[in-house]
Amino acid sequence: MNRLPDRVPETIRFERGRLAFLDQRKLPHEVHYWQIDSLDDAIEAIRTLAVRGAPAIGIAAAYALAMSMRDVPVERRTGVLHAHAERLKGARPTAVNLAAAVDRLLALNTHEPELLLEEAERLHAEDRGICARIGQFGMPLIKAGANILTHCNAGALAVSALGTATAPLYLAHRAGRKFHVWVDETRPLLQGARLTAWELSTAGIEVTLICDHVPASLMEAGRIDLIIVGTDRVARNGDTANKIGTLGLAVLAHHFGIPFYVACPSTTYDPDTKDGSTIVIETRGAEEVLGTHAAKVNVYNPAFDVTPVNLITGFITDQGLITRPTESALLRTFRRV
Repeated sequence: MNRLPDRVPETIRFERGRLAFLDQRKLPHEVHYWQIDSLDDAIEAIRTLAVRGAPAIGIAAAYALAMSMRDVPVERRTGVLHAHAERLKGARPTAVNLAAAVDRLLALNTHEPELLLEEAERLHAEDRGICARIGQFGMPLIKAGANILTHCNAGALAVSALGTATAPLYLAHRAGRKFHVWVDETRPLLQGARLTAWELSTAGIEVTLICDHVPASLMEAGRIDLIIVGTDRVARNGDTANKIGTLGLAVLAHHFGIPFYVACPSTTYDPDTKDGSTIVIETRGAEEVLGTHAAKVNVYNPAFDVTPVNLITGFITDQGLITRPTESALLRTFRRV
């Protein structure tokens, strides 16, 4: 049930003591694995989005932290472990999974590489199960003949198996249900066009790629029945940080009366962040926007925006479906009370 979609490569490989990340910057034209030989390699891969997606970068950071201890003299390991942890946490600040995974390894109170690696492997295995359960709880939302919109890439490439927002799609497809997915480009880095469209079509799901400004007209024409997006952090009250453009889709969905669901793993719920106003939003370089055609002017390039909980119909989680998203419902669902 939690296996990868057909012909979609795994994002993170840890085999025979060697770590490699699928370099998603090269997709869909080339399937290439970046051999991670140092902490600097891992941080560079995370910062440059060679590996991306909140759960995936958490898993990647856990493996990288554990492996970075292998060549450190025993007497220096405690200090180096914490220094490496802080460097990894700073690689991308918005997604909660990265810091949570690193802190999980630190909580073991050991600097032994093998023990740290065992915990990273447990985290990796748990993520596969989380994806499968999100798929099971979300699958009833995928009706035969439905037109579904998704944003950015919360698919198999962003996690370890079925994805989050895509997990219900994959399970419905395996069950023989016919439906159609609209995939927006997700500028400026085109994670929808390059990644989601590629992986869904590779798995045999009917996909149509659209420009980012098309969804409003599709909604007005009644050609979108459901929106499912992923998330990089859900605050205690349900405010949700996700790829830039998510907020606009939520506002449109609210206006047109279209269900708007967020696929949220338990690892991405952050009860220590009160609401969306305190989520740190990563800003990225101007070169991602300017490319070769734009005028050379100042650029504002936030990687994420925050959707308030009142615009969210519900959360698809690995603990169940939340159809009345309130702080108390989230806390109960994720067993934080």
